[in-house]
Amino acid sequence: MNPNHDSLVGHDGEMSMPRAYSMDLRERVVAAVNDEGMSRHEAAHRFGVAVSTAIKWVTRTKETGSPAPKRMGGYKPRVLSGSNRDWLLERTQTPFTLRGLVRELGERNVRVDYRSVWRFVHSEGLSFKKNDNGERTGPARCCASSRAVAQISRQARPGTPRFHR
Repeated sequence: MNPNHDSLVGHDGEMSMPRAYSMDLRERVVAAVNDEGMSRHEAAHRFGVAVSTAIKWVTRTKETGSPAPKRMGGYKPRVLSGSNRDWLLERTQTPFTLRGLVRELGERNVRVDYRSVWRFVHSEGLSFKKNDNGERTGPARCCASSRAVAQISRQARPGTPRFHR
């Protein structure tokens, strides 16, 4: 086992996400530097943390008054909200494709990717994949293979309700 990754290995031997150091440890390292006059290198060695970690904690304490960790992760507001959401809800009243919506939003100077449009459509419960009978709406192009697949699927499940979960 790689000694540099010991902190990432859980009790069951599986790799896990790293956790922030405890506030107690952070405060003891900072106190060793500020109150006891230790160097950051000495404090890091004494408490078994990386020198760069001790330096960051002492610096953060000087800047903010606390060695507390910064927020992990982040929140990114959704682009498809507000007026963009209103436009999309109105636009999806007529048949659409996800790629078409991405293109139309791009024309409106809204930068989104396929996945974010899919997430919006899915969360709003919007879909034009099936007709009222729960059957395929028809092939995108005029080809027999799609009609054959639809016919086979209808024959495979006679008498079953035609709704989709």
